[in-house]
Amino acid sequence: MLSLLRVQDLAIIESIEIELGPGLNILTGETGAGKSILIAALGLVLGARGRADLVRSGAERAVVEGLFDIREPSVAARLRSAGVEADGELVVRRELLASGRTRAYVNGCLTTAAQLQALARGLVDISSQHQHHTLVDPTTHIDHLDAFAALGARREEVARAVDALRSARTVRDGARAALRDRAEREDLLRFQLEEVDALAPQPEEDVRLLAERARLAYGTALLDAASGAHHELYGAERSLCSRIARLVAGVVDTGRHDPALAELGERLASAQVELQEAALDLGRYAERLDADPARLRGVEERLDALRRVVRKHGEDVGALLAWRDRARGELADLAAGEDHLERLEAELEALGVTAVGVASALSVARTAAADGLGAAISAELASLGMGGARVAVSVDALRGGGIEVGGARISSSGRDRVEFLIAPNPGEEPRPLARVASGGELSRALLALKRVLAAGGPVGLYVFDEVDTGVGGAVAEVIGQKLSDVAAHHQVLCITHAPQVAAYGTHHLHVYKVVESGRTFSRVRTLSEGERVSELGRMLGGIDVSAATRQAALDLLEAAARRRPASGPALAAK
Repeated sequence: MLSLLRVQDLAIIESIEIELGPGLNILTGETGAGKSILIAALGLVLGARGRADLVRSGAERAVVEGLFDIREPSVAARLRSAGVEADGELVVRRELLASGRTRAYVNGCLTTAAQLQALARGLVDISSQHQHHTLVDPTTHIDHLDAFAALGARREEVARAVDALRSARTVRDGARAALRDRAEREDLLRFQLEEVDALAPQPEEDVRLLAERARLAYGTALLDAASGAHHELYGAERSLCSRIARLVAGVVDTGRHDPALAELGERLASAQVELQEAALDLGRYAERLDADPARLRGVEERLDALRRVVRKHGEDVGALLAWRDRARGELADLAAGEDHLERLEAELEALGVTAVGVASALSVARTAAADGLGAAISAELASLGMGGARVAVSVDALRGGGIEVGGARISSSGRDRVEFLIAPNPGEEPRPLARVASGGELSRALLALKRVLAAGGPVGLYVFDEVDTGVGGAVAEVIGQKLSDVAAHHQVLCITHAPQVAAYGTHHLHVYKVVESGRTFSRVRTLSEGERVSELGRMLGGIDVSAATRQAALDLLEAAARRRPASGPALAAK
């Protein structure tokens, strides 16, 4: 749901901050007070195109910010998939520069208007004479029909079947392509494998050869260092080890007369042993060391041969050996290519039969539910003063997209294209919602749709503007009841001039204009219960609110309180 809307320097709005609550939020005010500007501000938050003339005169930019409380799992999951971690809240900021350029930020991250539109889908649905969103988009109608008929499980089954079919088709197509190029591919693989097998690389051979090359390349220096140290320590006539041995013997012998010197003698004896062992190890190292130039050349040649082949298939010998195993497996598959392809074709055919079966069953269920949904919406329209209107839910074969199976096209949502059609008056043919001429009729049609589908759908906030256009008091009161019903499941913002509708609000906002220092400003405030009575009285009777008018306003509020849904406004934020 939308918790907060902040607007700065947009048209006649200098600075406004609106807090919306759950349930039905009512927005009233005189014509021209700035209600439509607030709808435009909300549109900017949702990614609508900005216009330079919306920036308040004298300002460098207009800024609109929306704070959304995100708890609907599907919306949160979609945001996460787009790389936006909402963590329960989403902040959208839109800047409209006086030059006409715009900037958009989502949770502080810069984004494009197109990306913002995609991210904002499912947050707000606006219905007005100027803006019509999801319910006039035929691609969304199939979702509403499935929600009405509780077909979610069947639709998921179709999606799984189509995904499996699409994956199997990709594998089959790859096998076909491989089979077409089999001879050429087999020759290439055999040639490459012969080259590798002739080289016969061993695991980690390159690592061992590099270490050996280092030893061989510095063999003379290593030998000189090791043998020279051994000679001085142990091999010379007056070697260090022999001289130290005499020193140790003298200290140990004399140490019999003083424990402190005896302890030092023990330490010298231990050092003597360590030094002798090191001298012997140096001698053995020198004996093993091979400074053979011929061996060095052989190691270099082997490393060069390994490098030439490794460069073609990997980064080191380990990667080369892994490629060899894969190539042998591919060669075996190519040898049995026809058999492998026949198995894939059989699997694909079986998956196609399954996909067609579940999609056909879903299509039958949709067709059966379509008349019921159309009748339910038509009944709602009758109660909204459009008794002659008729809604038809069309279920036709999918004409584009998806994949073709057995002469039909099937997508992850099935084999159907669903569209809501409406005939506003008797004798007219049903037409798409987007082609309905009257904005007021369209808003009421959308209200009827949402009333029937109130419990379903991920949209957090429904916005209704001009929904009561051209209706009388009795129908306006019914509209208020319907809005209250929808608000039991979704947050609703309704801009209205009808007191019968406004009385059903759980939160009432009033928009008004003031003139200060020769400039016009739009203001918004949340009305108290007493101020609501005065505002409804103004809407009922004009500028001078009499005692009788105030009583009529009180009667409207009391009647609306009695007729609201027993559960009250929806407290679970969408």
